[in-house]
Parts: sequence; C-alpha cells; structure tokens
Amino acid sequence: MSDDASFIILVLSTVIHGNTEGGEVKATVTADRLTIPAGGSVTLTCEVKYSADFKYEWFREPHLNSDQKTTVAGHGVKITVTTDSTTIPAGGSVTLTCDVKYSADLKYEWFRETASETKSTTPDKSDRRVRISKGGNYTCKGWRKDINSLIAQSDPVIIQEIASKPRATLVAQSSIIPAGGSVTLSCSVEGSTGWKFDWFRLPSKPTVTLQPSWTQIYSDKPKAKLRADNTAVPVGGSVTLTCSVNPSSSSGWKYYWYRDEKSSEALTTQDAVFHSNGQISVSQEGLYRCRGGRGNPVYYTEDSQSVRIGKTGWSFYWYKAVPDLSEKSSSYELLPDGSGTAQDSYIIHGQTHTAGYVCRAGRGDPEYHTDHSQPTFVWSADVHSAASLTVSPDRVQHFTSDSVSLTCEGNFTEWRVRKFSEDGRLYSDCPAEDVYANVASVIQLRVINKTNGLKMQTRRFKVPNKPTVTLQPSWTQIYSGETVTVRCEIQGGEGAQWTYEWRAAKLNTPPTSNEYRIIRATESDSGGYSCRGRRDYFFTEWSDIITLTVSFPSKPTVTLQPSWTQIYSDETVTVRCEIQGDKPRPVLTVSPSWLSPGASVTLNCEVEHPSAGWSFYWYKAVPDLSEKSSSYELLPDGSGTAQDSYIIHGQTHTAGYVCRAGRGDPEYHTDHSQSEFVWSADVHSAASLTVSPDRVQHFTSDSVSLTCEGNFTEWRVRKFSEDGRLYSDCRRMTGSTCNINTSKSDTAVYWCESGSGEFSSAVNITVQNDGNDPILVSPVHPVTEGASVSLSCNLRTQKILSNVFFYHNDKLIQNDTRGELKISAVSKSDEGFYKCQYSGRESAQSWMSVKVIVSGADSSSSPVWLIVGLVCGVSLIIILLLLLYRCRRTNSAANEQTLNQDEDQQHVYSSLLHGDRCVYETVRRCENTENGPAEGDYTNVTSVIQLKVINKTRQRGDPEESSDYNDVNPNSATALKS
Repeated sequence: MSDDASFIILVLSTVIHGNTEGGEVKATVTADRLTIPAGGSVTLTCEVKYSADFKYEWFREPHLNSDQKTTVAGHGVKITVTTDSTTIPAGGSVTLTCDVKYSADLKYEWFRETASETKSTTPDKSDRRVRISKGGNYTCKGWRKDINSLIAQSDPVIIQEIASKPRATLVAQSSIIPAGGSVTLSCSVEGSTGWKFDWFRLPSKPTVTLQPSWTQIYSDKPKAKLRADNTAVPVGGSVTLTCSVNPSSSSGWKYYWYRDEKSSEALTTQDAVFHSNGQISVSQEGLYRCRGGRGNPVYYTEDSQSVRIGKTGWSFYWYKAVPDLSEKSSSYELLPDGSGTAQDSYIIHGQTHTAGYVCRAGRGDPEYHTDHSQPTFVWSADVHSAASLTVSPDRVQHFTSDSVSLTCEGNFTEWRVRKFSEDGRLYSDCPAEDVYANVASVIQLRVINKTNGLKMQTRRFKVPNKPTVTLQPSWTQIYSGETVTVRCEIQGGEGAQWTYEWRAAKLNTPPTSNEYRIIRATESDSGGYSCRGRRDYFFTEWSDIITLTVSFPSKPTVTLQPSWTQIYSDETVTVRCEIQGDKPRPVLTVSPSWLSPGASVTLNCEVEHPSAGWSFYWYKAVPDLSEKSSSYELLPDGSGTAQDSYIIHGQTHTAGYVCRAGRGDPEYHTDHSQSEFVWSADVHSAASLTVSPDRVQHFTSDSVSLTCEGNFTEWRVRKFSEDGRLYSDCRRMTGSTCNINTSKSDTAVYWCESGSGEFSSAVNITVQNDGNDPILVSPVHPVTEGASVSLSCNLRTQKILSNVFFYHNDKLIQNDTRGELKISAVSKSDEGFYKCQYSGRESAQSWMSVKVIVSGADSSSSPVWLIVGLVCGVSLIIILLLLLYRCRRTNSAANEQTLNQDEDQQHVYSSLLHGDRCVYETVRRCENTENGPAEGDYTNVTSVIQLKVINKTRQRGDPEESSDYNDVNPNSATALKS
C-alpha cells in the first residue's frame, strides 16, 4: 500500500479533567482497524467509563493545533447521509440528504475527502440536501443555530464517479463521393496513441410506425358532426354537406351518409355527388345524417345530429319547345297543369315521338321569374308519320371522311337539322356542307334537298370508340414470377380486320396482336401500356394508359439485436442481414392472443397489395427441433379458401399458425407468413413450463430458471418479446432447463416445444428495469377457483415491506400496514391486473388468471366415476351381446314367414338397428351414421369418453348435451378445426 493511500493511526490517550470522586477519569480510543485502505475509512471510538455527560475533543498527529479540533456535544443524536445513487454517471450528478432526527433549527456542514485530497469543507454546500457532481467520501455535520453547538456528525458515504470514455473523432475528406470515386475517412483519439480502430456503416435511423397510422384513437365512441352550407336547395343547384370527427387531427375516417330517419342504407353515387372524403353535394330534400368509420374491422362513430334540407320557395313552369325556323330558335307552349307547380319535377305520359322541353321558376309577390332553361330533348327512334329522317348510306357506323346524307321528309316546306353532340352541345342548324368534330368521331354531313316537313326523327352516328387496355387477371400490382395477359379491346369495331399498335414499343412484334402474354413477369415489365387500332389508313385514338407494377426482391437490410448502435466493451450484439424474398409474404394476425374458455380463435391473412383473386391456405406450425424451425400441417378445410379469415373452435392450449395465399392459373403462391401464436396459460397435461422463482415480475440481473416438463427427451424454450420478435432457442439451455440472467429485453411470453411437436402452457415474464421501483410478487400460472393466494411487494434490497397499496384493475383495494394481499378463496371476479405501490413508487401491473373448475369435469381423478365408468362399460357389452343374439333369432325366423310377416319383421329389425345406433353414442352421434364413417373420426377418444361421463345425468335431447356432442362430431367442421 502506498504512503499516500494509507497512514498509521496513533491511538492517543486523552485525559478528561473533571471534579469527580475518583480523581482523573481516563478516556480510551479504539479503532476497528489500524490502516486506511485507498479510498476507504476507519471508525474511531472514544470510551469513558463514567456516567456523566461529556463532550469530546479529537486531535490528529502530527499537527495538533486548534484548527484540527472538533467539539461534539453529547446529545445522542444520529445523522445519516442518504443518496439517490452511489455512482455519478459521466457528466451527471447525484443528490445527498442529511437526515437528523432532531427538533431544533439546524444548519449543516458538508465535507469531501478522496484518496488524493484531504478532507475539506464544501463552502457552497450548506443545505440539508445538496447536489454533487464529483466523487469522494462525503460526511455532514449538524449545528444548532441558537447556541452554535455541533449536534452530530454522519458516517462517510462513498460516492463513485464514472469517468467518461474517450471519444473517437471521425474526419471525412469529402462529404460527397464522386461517380466512380471514393472518399478517405480518418479516425483518431485525441491525446493518446496505440488505438486499434473498428469501422462501421450505420443503418438508417429506425422509424416507429402505427398500424393503423392514427396517433389519436378513442376509448369511447366519438360522435360525428354534420354541417350544411345551406339548408335550402337552390334551383338547379345543390347543397354541400360536410361530416367530420373531432379532433380534427384524427385521420383515416371514411364517411357514411343517410337520408331520413328510418333509412339504414348508406347513400350511393346515385343519391349524391361525393367530393373529397367528408363532403357530398345533394339536390334532394330530406333529413340527412352521417357517421364515420375506419379500421378493419370497421370501427364506427355515433350518428351525427340530423340536418333537414328543403327546397326554396320557388314555383315551377313547364313548357314544350316548338321549332321556329324563321327565328332559328323555338317558341314555348305551356304544358297542361304546368303553371306554378310546387314540385320541381313534372311527369309526361304517352309521349311517342321526339320532343323538346323547357322550364323556368318564379317566387315572391309580385312574382319574380327566372330565365327559361336550355331546351332538353327526349328522342324517339320510331318513324313518325308526319316527319321522318333518312340516312344514306343506311348504317349507324361510318369512317372519317365518309359522305353521309341526312334527308328530312314530310309535307312541309322548311326544315332544319339539329345535332346534339356527345360533349353535350346543341347545334341549331345544318349549313350546306359542314364538318363536325367531337371526341368519338369525325362525321361529314351534307343536306341533299329540302322538302316539306314539320318534325323529324333523329339518329346518332358513331365510329368505333377509343380502345381500352385490359389486364387478365385484372391486377395492376403483381409480383415477379406471375403471369398476366395485356389485351387491347375496341368496342364497336367487331367484325373488322384490325392490326394493333402498342406503347411500350417493345410489344410491337409484327404482325401485332390484340393481346400480349407476360410469362414470369420481371421488373422490366413494369410500366404503362396503351394501344390503338388500325384498319387500312384509318387509326383509332390511343387508349388510356394502364399501369402495371411488378414487385421485385427488395434491397437487403442489416439489423442489430439489440438495436443499439452504441454499445460498450464486453457487450454482446448480433448483426443480421435480412433479404426479402422475390415472393410477397402475407401477414397473419391471430385474435385473441391469449385463450379464454369457450372462445374461438380467428386467423386473418393479409397480402401486401390486396386484390381480388387470392385464395388462402391455413396451416398449423409443428415444432421441428432437428432443424430449429417448424413444419406446417394443413388445417381441415384450410386449402384454398376464398375468405381471408379462418375460425378455429375448441382450441385449448398453446399453438402456432401460418398462412399463405395463391392466385392465377397456373397458381402463383406467396411465401408462408411468419408464425403467429395463440397462448394458453392453463397447464397442459402433455407438456408444462415451470418458472423459478415462481413469480411474473423480476429485477434486472435476477437468475430465473424456465423448466420444461413432460415425457419427452428434446425441448426448446421459445420467446416472443415486447418488440414482436420471435426467438427460437435459449442461449443457456441445460437439459430441459433454460437459465436467464434477466435484463429488460427478457420481458416476453415464454413457452416450451417438445421434439414430438407438443406445446406447453405459456407464461409472462416482466423485468423491472428501474432498480428503485418495487415488483409485484404474483403467481405465474392461473390460480384455481376456491384456492388461496397471496400477493406481495418487494424491493431489490428489501423483501418484506409494510404500508403497501394494492390495486386491482387500477382500483385501490387495500391500504393498511399489511405488506401482502391475501385472498382466501379466489373467484372469477378476482381475475385481472394487479399492481402495488410503496413509498410513492409503483410496480408494473401483472395479470392474474383464475381457472374455473367445472363440477365433475375431472372424472379420472374420482374413484366413484371410475367405478361408474366400469359398470357402464360392462353394461354396454352385455346389451350388445343381447342385441346380437336377438338379431340372429329374428333373421332365422324371417325365412319361414309370409310376406306380411316379413314386413313386421323388417319393422322390428329397424327398431333394433336404431337402438344399436344409439348404444354407441359415447363415441359417435347416431344422427351421422347414415353418412358412413369418416377418416380420423376418433382423434381424441379420451376427451369424447370424458365428455360422455360429464353428461351422463342429462336426458336425451337436452340442449346442453347436443352442444357438447357438436364439439366432438367428426363430421362437423367445428370439430375438425379444433
């Protein structure tokens, strides 16, 4: 030991002078040791064998002077220094508190001493509670202010300071890498040499996402809000309605609209004009309301308040348009009962030929009238006797630059030809020669002659429409390796000999066809496709572009586990390279994650780009310990379902499931999904998992043992962590026991898998990361109904606590001096989340499950039921023998009977056969014997027999018994899926 790290303590005899009966009284100094270790301390005790109240003076060699004397009054007061931590992190600080149980007003003095520095006061630290940022041995003294007397001095508290690690400095020659070039990086540690450098390329910053991506969700249903920009529909116009859900920051809502109170069907595009999400325009009067919905399954808000939309105070006038060739316009004749109607609609019955109509509106007193509307026509293709229109050549479709003659015929001298084009324009006259252009075609019209006539028949002319590009199958999003056919279709061009021109140009392989088949699509097949048709010198327009997207293998991703990019020496980290396959991987979800008695399990399989045409395949994951993976067994009726969900009934223990999807012909399959699990907390008879110590919550660095039990030689312990990762093995597996030195990342669900494919019950393990917070001591496995259970609260440094608060589902249930919560007879109502609180600090909450025992369910554990079973078995055998004997006698007698006797005998035999069918009701339902046996009927005979014993006292036809039989009926889809 160095001289500056220790010194020899000289034990001095101090003589205390006083007026005592024995003359001088001698004080003796004792030390617990004679050397001070580096950074340590020694305790000195001054003992005086005398009963009077003394004060003490202490001296230290080799310099005895008044400055080194400390006078301590003998008040018997103890001072304790407490701290929130004994180590100061780099750049941090800790808080020291001087606790003195003394009622007088005190002032405080703090001292700091290190191995290299002598004890010194800290003049800026005079409060009872101080915050320090340097390490050392700290003591405090308490002085009475009124008499300036030292009350007591604390024992030293050692505070260690964690020195910060040196930081490496990275310098880049340039922040931009030139094309085909490189950049030089240099790394150095300032002030020291001899370093070896490791180089890393960091992945991008991880991103936390929500699915759905809503940061605002609801516990109680919100109510939608409906707003109208006007409550009256203007003439020829509409009213805009806006639906919203507060707060406005929430997103993802789709809105549903309803009219009138009794209507439960949402409005469609035939009822309103739908704008951006949340707005529609309506032109019909009525009582409107709305609601919002989002998610899958859809979560609906409450209906909004209703808003009534009415008509304005207009009256309406209805006219027939009469051609006026002199003015090149029309005059208007009022229709019968068409003057000032309150309704904005008018019905005409018996109309047989082409006619034009006009309306206008008026309101107020005196009445104010609007302008007349534009004429609107109703057309008839039937030839009218008074006037007709003939076309030459007599066909509907024509090519561009064709000469077409329209002739008006009838006993009239003046005519005009009118045209209503596809773009909604009305042309009032036909010049001697004119060319009309519209979107669909170009037609040249020539008036040949004018003869007498009044009214005419109208006809429409079209050339082939713009082509359309279609996909077969109709998926615009496909995956590499799939097959798709691109087809060009020309409506109205049937029967003609067309050649086709494509964009992209790579499809032009003369002679061009109207379809192109892409086999095993690749990334290069992505893009837009359009086409046009050609016949001689005539070209159609180009079709609209349809875009095909081919998904291809993604760029590899490097991940870290744990995901810390900054670690310290001796820490362990796993670097993993993940490559997404060239096939999509569906996402499987399981609901619920934890089984409850009688609940069914729903599997949902979702493909990344949902579209029609997918079939789904459902599998059960069977552990394969030799390959450290799982094999997949197809579930009953789980091959190629049209629905993306699958329901499993009667699941009782932990299991894993997988799905995949397929579509097309030949069928293209996705990869299998990741395995998803449904967990059961009930102990399974074939395999079980025990935890030592038997509690859910643990501190960091605790030693926890997970032991797999059952009649199997090979085991593995699986773990599903809080971040959704599945771990396939235990790093410290000894035989059937997995040993864990707990850390925060060990908070997870654990279960065992055997080499024979069995799953154990699952348990939750929670690791308390904050060493100052308490943990709740609660059982790992479900508690049997009627049993007693005790819950307690522990600190890392103290196992037995008092004055603990206990909460059940966040409700305070016990607050007294007891340190544990005892429930003498547990019931189902005691199930739920529990947590404890001590000195203002709360533990994490843990779920305590209660297992309900059905009366008489455990027949194998009761001698009485065993005897009943044996008696029933013997009775069944005797009845069977009697039935066989009687059946043989009946068959023998049948050979000697007349035809009528045969009918009677047949009736008897049928009765016996029916009885025979119901005798075996313990292993099959008598209603299903007509369909014949099915393969795999008796996959669990033990459970079937046990079920029969449970229902032994019930009468036939009892509804509950029928329900139990449905659970084991081998011809039932419900039974197969279990």
